[in-house]
Amino acid sequence: MRPAKFSPQTIFYLAAVSLIFYLIFFFWLEPSGEKLAADELEAARLMQEAEKEIYSCQQNVGLLPEKNPFDPMKTGLIGLESSPLTTTLGQLEAKRTTTNPAMAALLVRLLRQAGVEKGQVVAADASSSFPALIVATYCATRAMGVDLLAIVSIGSSQWGANQPEFSWLSMENCLRQAGFNQHRLLAVSWGGEDDSGREYPDDLKIKLRQEAQTLGLTFLQPAGLKTMVETHFRLFKEAAGGQPIRAFINIGGSLVNLGRDSSILELRPGLTQVKKIPPEDRCGLIQWMAREGVPIIHLLNIRGLAARYNLPWDPQPLPQANQDLKLKMENSGQEKLWLLFAAYVLCCAAGLVFNRLIHKKDG
Repeated sequence: MRPAKFSPQTIFYLAAVSLIFYLIFFFWLEPSGEKLAADELEAARLMQEAEKEIYSCQQNVGLLPEKNPFDPMKTGLIGLESSPLTTTLGQLEAKRTTTNPAMAALLVRLLRQAGVEKGQVVAADASSSFPALIVATYCATRAMGVDLLAIVSIGSSQWGANQPEFSWLSMENCLRQAGFNQHRLLAVSWGGEDDSGREYPDDLKIKLRQEAQTLGLTFLQPAGLKTMVETHFRLFKEAAGGQPIRAFINIGGSLVNLGRDSSILELRPGLTQVKKIPPEDRCGLIQWMAREGVPIIHLLNIRGLAARYNLPWDPQPLPQANQDLKLKMENSGQEKLWLLFAAYVLCCAAGLVFNRLIHKKDG
């Protein structure tokens, strides 16, 4: 059998097709993203507004946030490297990544993917390590018209809401004064190694109790893991008033939420599936909610979250909440990739058939 011969015209044809598809891969398969829906855009706008309010509140109490070298975008949501409220290590770039207003838009989309609709109940349990994610959750649920129930622990890792003079309680008060009061913050906990706040100085704990009382909040009593998980779960169920909890959002790495079982490390950030329910003495609130059939949105491992949902890492400047803001969701290009591959194969096959026909005609 003679080897196939390719005419110069066919070689040129195949080379041209390859070049065209190479260009398509970069300019079509990797688009700038999908435009936001109205509620997603509203959530991003609200988050941008909330950041301005918190920054202004810090100025009003004399904290000089403009001199914070860790917060060049002036969000008011980046704290200190170390303070009496600092409980664990943190990554500065991860904290800044969460201040992107697109985070609120992403949460709207994830909640919608979880099946949440207007008027339904969503629960969020957060540490103060990622105050921007708490703000994003407030803004997303407000934009959707969702009833948000929340519990926040006051302890924070580095660069979170760890300023003793402006903890999450101060941020909460600032947001309420600015009209961000559609959520229901049910209670606060101390945070720290065993959610007791025993690492904090006594005068700081007294100050925090007074701030909580001003907001009509009480600190939950520290106890064993099982008891604390049961307490959080009960508070959410009672506040829901008989309505089902349609999604649970975990923010940060609090013991109560994560539990003590190593299987928690297997969870993907974002909308995730809990495949293992550990024994109750190691079980966290995430697994309790999953056992009840509640969809889980897991906001931890920020680098993984940004990679999964195509969000920029430590963006400077921050994207603006306007019509140009877009989201690129996970796997958004896979279907296009298969179509592109199929079209390429068909074009190459057509070129080969064309080549054979030419040679038969010439032969």
